[in-house]
Amino acid sequence: MKTKFLKYTMLFAGVLTLFSSCKKYLDVTSPSTTAPEVAFESTTYTNSVLIGIYSRLCGDYGYGIRVSLYFPQTADDFRTSGDYSSTDRRGISMYGASPDNADLSNTFLNFYTGIERANIAIKYIPASKLYSNGTASEKTLLQTYYGEALALRAQFYYELIRNWGDVPAPFIPAADQTELAQPNANRDATYDQILADLKTAEGLVPWRSENPSYGDFRFTKGAIKGLRARVALARGGYSLRTETHKMERRADYMTYYKIAYDECLDLIGRRGEHSLNPVYENIFKSLHTTTRYDDAHELMFEVASYGANASTDSKLGYYDGLNYSNSPSYGTAGGGVNAIPTYFYEFDQIGDCRRDVTIGSYMVNNLDQKILVIPTSQTDAKFRKSWTGISGTTTAQNFSINWPILRFADVLLMYAEADNEINGSPSAKAIDALNEIKARAYVGFTSRIPNTPTDHDGFFNAIVKERLLEFGGEGVRKFDLIRWNLINSKFTETRTKLTQFMNGEGPYQNLPAVVFVNGVAFKNGTSTAEVAGMDLYGGAPNTVLFQPNITTTRPSAYSTSVNWRSAVSVDNITGNAKGFATYFEANKKELFPYPTTALVQNINLKQNYGY
Repeated sequence: MKTKFLKYTMLFAGVLTLFSSCKKYLDVTSPSTTAPEVAFESTTYTNSVLIGIYSRLCGDYGYGIRVSLYFPQTADDFRTSGDYSSTDRRGISMYGASPDNADLSNTFLNFYTGIERANIAIKYIPASKLYSNGTASEKTLLQTYYGEALALRAQFYYELIRNWGDVPAPFIPAADQTELAQPNANRDATYDQILADLKTAEGLVPWRSENPSYGDFRFTKGAIKGLRARVALARGGYSLRTETHKMERRADYMTYYKIAYDECLDLIGRRGEHSLNPVYENIFKSLHTTTRYDDAHELMFEVASYGANASTDSKLGYYDGLNYSNSPSYGTAGGGVNAIPTYFYEFDQIGDCRRDVTIGSYMVNNLDQKILVIPTSQTDAKFRKSWTGISGTTTAQNFSINWPILRFADVLLMYAEADNEINGSPSAKAIDALNEIKARAYVGFTSRIPNTPTDHDGFFNAIVKERLLEFGGEGVRKFDLIRWNLINSKFTETRTKLTQFMNGEGPYQNLPAVVFVNGVAFKNGTSTAEVAGMDLYGGAPNTVLFQPNITTTRPSAYSTSVNWRSAVSVDNITGNAKGFATYFEANKKELFPYPTTALVQNINLKQNYGY
């Protein structure tokens, strides 16, 4: 009992470890040795506890890099760069991670630390005298904090389940548990609990407009409702089952589609709280600075990063993002997450503005020039050092770029998907929701917007395609494919497309084998303007990259030859070191292995099938 008490005391001391400063969080002071019975009798101290829970979202072991950039790879949009190793991020990206992979173990522990902190808050906040007998403002604050704690615990569990499956699920503090080594819990039961918790939380936490100080960096009612819809679709979707070792969804899945439908419909009816940003690029620029370009509040919940350290900041834009190589103005950054070469051609050739925001088809070199890169070196470009206020000459790896967890665009597409499933075909309102996303993407080119099918299967396939285009590089696609049970077939399809790309066949038969380019000044303008302004022999990229070579001999006026279609080889498709999801095995690798350290510390935890 003394051991458990000491562990509890240490954990609670961790709960009250606060952020020293943050451009995007409330400034607080930490009474780090205060007992829980005292801490929750103060709204200030309770707020400190909540900040301590939020802190588990950011940093290297949260969405600062691992959960945002390692865990969601690979899908048919992006993968991590480099050659395979089972014990690092490339093992994750190629579906060959071993239980000894430290990138998995540290995050696994980090999220359970967050859950323990949330469990403590969830126990003590309602027991506080202020919760039931305080002033009106004190009761309102503590109810909000209680709702936030429930939502944070739900977020941690959602992330653990979608990566590991039937994870242990303690819902009380460690000090109150009779057995600390808890076994794998049925994920359906855990999902049902957090769905109920989120329903409670949305009744306690105010809307964004009622508490503007929270911004998009703490849970508001809209963000909680959106998270509940997302969890409901995961609960109603397919997952790799422990009992059968098969991808299955439960017979009652429609119940959960109805939850998602209801939550999203409510949000769609409250456009004063959240709506679509009219400029797609501005959503992501808003993640980079204190200047916000998102008056519509499309960004509903994001992980705030600050402090230039591994614990509270992110490596977004440094590890991944647009590639800068010894640029005098922007230094060196980006390039760690690469586009699947065929992803570039999923977008409309001319009309879809999302392509050039999402995919970095050029790099910025040591002359501050942009220059086309080979298809296998294209990057995720929604994160860019040049969009921050960070000096280009700094060698720092932290740029205080936030990670977007939930956008209103997702609400519209979740609604459309749920409506189609429930009704057997899309309603007019569901079609409008999908078309609203398309209309934003095709601003200035509305005549090129693809027609929207009105039958169930056609509309579902349109949703599958639209989510690929809308959320590229945001850590969404892999988990969409899993819950739809499409990951294996999409991987097969992508390998076929890559082979066609390499051979100049099918939809890729008119692509150039090589492109001749000159470097041209990078102006840090809009994404579409920067791509259009590249100097390619034969015209603009929207022409040159979609037509056969005019010549295979480099013209004298062009300094560089860039392999295009010829850059893709068999090694990029099926190779052991560089291949596309080489080690994926259907009905085995949809989930990660439990870390060896977790198995050693918890003798009741069983390893996932296939490891």
